[in-house]
Parts: sequence; C-alpha cells; structure tokens
Amino acid sequence: MSISPPPLPKTKAADLLVYQRAAYACCRAITQRYSTSFSLGIRCFHARLRPSIYAIYAWARMADEIVDSFHHQNKSQLLSEFRTHTKQAIDKKFSLHPVLHAFQHSVHTYGISFDLFEAFFKSMAMDLKLDVHRTHSYSRYVYGSAEVIGLMCLRVYCDHDDALYTRLKPSAHHLGAAFQKVNFLRDMRDDYHFRGRVYFPDVSFTDFTPDVKTKLENEIRAHFAAARLAIPQLPPESKKGVRVAYLYYVALFKRIQRASPKELLARRIRVSNGYKILGLLRAYFPFPLPNP
Repeated sequence: MSISPPPLPKTKAADLLVYQRAAYACCRAITQRYSTSFSLGIRCFHARLRPSIYAIYAWARMADEIVDSFHHQNKSQLLSEFRTHTKQAIDKKFSLHPVLHAFQHSVHTYGISFDLFEAFFKSMAMDLKLDVHRTHSYSRYVYGSAEVIGLMCLRVYCDHDDALYTRLKPSAHHLGAAFQKVNFLRDMRDDYHFRGRVYFPDVSFTDFTPDVKTKLENEIRAHFAAARLAIPQLPPESKKGVRVAYLYYVALFKRIQRASPKELLARRIRVSNGYKILGLLRAYFPFPLPNP
C-alpha cells in the first residue's frame, strides 16, 4: 500500500500574504467604522487600489484619534511613538501593528515618499501645541494634515505613472486643502468648545461675521475650481472614487454656504446618508463636475 507524503509546509511568502490580507482588512474595518462617506467613495475605486486607500485612511485616522480623542493618555508620547513605529515599519517592511503593516506595504508598493508622512506628523504635533493659528502655521498645518494625504492617494491613483503624478500634483494640493477647510467650517463649534482650537488665522469665534464667512468660502471655492479640472485626467480605475469624494464635499460646502454664521457655530452641518448614496450613483455618469 502506498503512503502519501505529508503536505508541504506553506512558504514564508504565503504565510506573510495571509497576515498582509488581514492587515488590510483591519484598515477597511477602521475606515468603515469612522467614515461612511469615505467608505462609499472607496468602493468606486478599482478593487486593486482599494486596500491602499483604506490603509492610508486608517493610518491617518490613528494619528487623528491620538490628538483628538485619547484624553486619558499622554498624547505627545503616543504621537511620538506612533511616528517611530511608522518609520520602523517602513524600514523593516513589516509591523505587528496591522495598520502600520498595511501602510508600509502601500508605501513601498506605490513609492510614497518619506517627506509626506514627516509633514503629516508635524501637523499632528501642532494640534497638541497650537490653539490659534497665524497665516504661516495655518498653511503648514493644512499642507501636512490634508494636502499630503491627497498626494499619498495620488501616488496610488497614478499607479507608477510618474509623469501623470507630476502633472496632477498641484490639483491634489488644492483638493486636499478644499476638503480640510470645509472640515474646519463644519467643525468650528466642536473645535472651539471641545478642543480649544481656531484654525482659520485672524478669525475670532466670538466675532464670526457674514463677511468673514464669505471670505473663507471664496478661498475654498478657488481650491475646488483648481482641483475640479484635473479629475477627468485621472485613470479610469480611480476617477469615479475621486468624483464621489468631490461631489460629497461640494454638497457639504453648499449646505455650509446656506447656513448663517450663527447656525454654523450652533450645530454641525451634515450631508444625509441618502444624499451620499445619490452622490455615489451620480459619480458613474460623466456629466461635468459642479464648481460651488
């Protein structure tokens, strides 16, 4: 009677692939838990791109939670440790922290440069030190907290097409800035009352007039206009997802524009889940994107 040989052990590469998939699944779960809007948008990307967008979002979200939510901890120490662990994960091409493992894998897969996440950590550290921004610190904060995230995602969208990345890079700066500044307006009440922050330079929470609001809205509108023209140039694998994000933020911005300064300081303006789903459907039709 012949005896079958024992099954061969899995290769090291196969073992790591199981963990890698689990790490990306963790990033997807974090994204879905924290943001329904981004989760809907990511579904519009090609399946090959989604894991890395989840990883970038989850990694950035962990740092955001350190500075905004973990009040019972030493935030400066936690942020410093998270930065150190991020660098170690990238250097080793491995981490026992699932989010960091997925993030480092995406960094190496798409060639995301180290200076982008260094700028991000500098902005996160500013949240622990600065309560009121001036023009210079405001620009640096918006760049590090939002524009660099757009640039990281653009690396994924362009999928190793360096010429396309270079051409679309200025628009990614504008889109990241538009999204962040809309967030600042939406969250003015919470940022002031619960975190003691005022992001817009030379803007007083206690003297937030219609003229001041209009000036900020004009600044945001210019960012949207500069970003909008570049979206049709994105590859088909990423274009629909970016359209969804753009449509969502334009809808949110229009609601903010319709609100009075008093309303904006009294409640958080939202976009309904129904409208988010409508935006998801609209992204599949090639009509020109609106400029708010």
